[in-house]
Amino acid sequence: MSRIADEMEVAQLGVADELIEEAGRILDARTWTPGEIHLLAVELTASLVNVRRVAESRGARLPAADDEGLDAALGAGRPV
Repeated sequence: MSRIADEMEVAQLGVADELIEEAGRILDARTWTPGEIHLLAVELTASLVNVRRVAESRGARLPAADDEGLDAALGAGRPV
């Protein structure tokens, strides 16, 4: 099951990469129609939802750090 979830995440992130490139091409060309911009916004929104789901899923799999370990890792107590 974990392997399938990982494969799904890779696919979703790949789609996001493709949409980012397409958005750049469409916006750079400056010849888009309102319909193209609307469709792009819909696709980017759907992709963003998936990418957020991936990030939350991966974050949930990370071990929780205790406050002392986190403070030490971030250098708490030292002047900035």
